[in-house]
Amino acid sequence: MLSHSGKKALVRTLALQLLLPIFASAAGEDPRQQLSGQSPRWLSAIGQLSVPGLKTEQGHATHHTERCSATLIAADEAPEADLIVTAWHCLEAYRDLSKRITFTLLPGSPAPRIISARPVADGGSMAADWALLRLTEAVARADIPALALHPGLADTEKTVLMAGYSRDTGVGAGGRILSYDPACRITHRTAALGYSDCRAHKGASGGAVIQLNDDGEPLLSGIISEGDGLQDSRFVPIAAVRNALPSRLSPPPPPRR
Repeated sequence: MLSHSGKKALVRTLALQLLLPIFASAAGEDPRQQLSGQSPRWLSAIGQLSVPGLKTEQGHATHHTERCSATLIAADEAPEADLIVTAWHCLEAYRDLSKRITFTLLPGSPAPRIISARPVADGGSMAADWALLRLTEAVARADIPALALHPGLADTEKTVLMAGYSRDTGVGAGGRILSYDPACRITHRTAALGYSDCRAHKGASGGAVIQLNDDGEPLLSGIISEGDGLQDSRFVPIAAVRNALPSRLSPPPPPRR
């Protein structure tokens, strides 16, 4: 027969066991949302990127298609956009230039737009995980609101939105629909690399890190490099890409105060 102290310990243990599933559920809750009619219209600037490539496995070259995300960008005043940014590692296995890289806007919609893209410049390694591509057809901003670029580094005191075509079987729906973490935080950042608590899975690479300015306008602040599917993701600040951009797309940094 249990003593009084033993009964109290048993009650505490049972209570903790009942609470643990609640805590676990809260910790595992996915904050992401799927693109819908209620989502910001400018999220349509993020599309799917399909890159044909060759990978060497056991000494043999095999065909491989890399499926990533990319973002349509433009200068503030430009009526059209023909440049996209993505992650370098999405193009790492691209060898045959005769093969077609495709960028798809509004995939899964009644009228998706599929456009070929050509590499222009890239960072060359995971340490500079960015790439710039030019579309073979320009996209009118009246149809798709291409994103303007952040003039400096994202403010670590403000939230960011991270969006891409994550291929998880949950909110990401196998990469068939855009998913986004609507309000997450930058946990650490340098001029070359940023870390956040945003949730992103494989397939979101090359997607967008967006921060609203004081007027509520979306600015592309970074390019998703990788994420662990939980609360740890890495991105390349758009500032690291600025020297490779056409001058019209590279706004001067804000004056120092």
